[in-house]
Amino acid sequence: MWQTSDTSWNGGSDATGSSTRAVLSHQQLMRVFDEIDYGMLIIDPQGHILHANHLARHELAQGRLIMSYGNSLLGSSAEFTSQIQHAMESSFRGQRKLVMLNVGDKELSLAFMPLSHPLEPDAPSVLVLLSRQSPSDNLAVRMFARTLGLSPSEESVLMGLCRGWQIAEIAKEHGVAESTIRSQVKTLREKAGSPSIRDLLHRVNTLPPVVPALRIITPMPHNATEFSHP
Repeated sequence: MWQTSDTSWNGGSDATGSSTRAVLSHQQLMRVFDEIDYGMLIIDPQGHILHANHLARHELAQGRLIMSYGNSLLGSSAEFTSQIQHAMESSFRGQRKLVMLNVGDKELSLAFMPLSHPLEPDAPSVLVLLSRQSPSDNLAVRMFARTLGLSPSEESVLMGLCRGWQIAEIAKEHGVAESTIRSQVKTLREKAGSPSIRDLLHRVNTLPPVVPALRIITPMPHNATEFSHP
């Protein structure tokens, strides 16, 4: 499965019309995973973590709702661990499963997806995709704001909207009148060409999931090298 250097994409052609061979190395593939603003883990049939990208390692190290013990994916409670194990077992039988974990204001969704077919010769494995915690953490949102030419205050208002804040909450946070925030919302909608806040947020939610370059990733307290790559 991970022999990526042997995998080629032959959809392109050179100037002579012949097909070209593009080879993706293992290291390149792992770096691609690290640039996506979703935690991702690859699990083998024994439940061992074959790879965890930066955000997955960060989530595991925090131990809020999931953790790693003995290089295995577990929940922070026996109930969560049971849900995770059931989803993994189903995924290795070819089914896709969604697990939603929450305690108080902490919430995390995990999508379990089989990466191989029972009739295929490669070793079975499962991709676990973690939910993104907040759209405002997506670097593409700030890139979107820069592209639209938003002022710093308008960008800050956009971040508030992405966090689900109401006009009154954003005004209180900024220490200004609600009318000021409504005026800024109107301006940023006009700059984005969006007829409503709902349409604007829909556009934001469909932006590419880009990891902020300066995000601090907490190192794994144990077996850190097992999740690292060159």
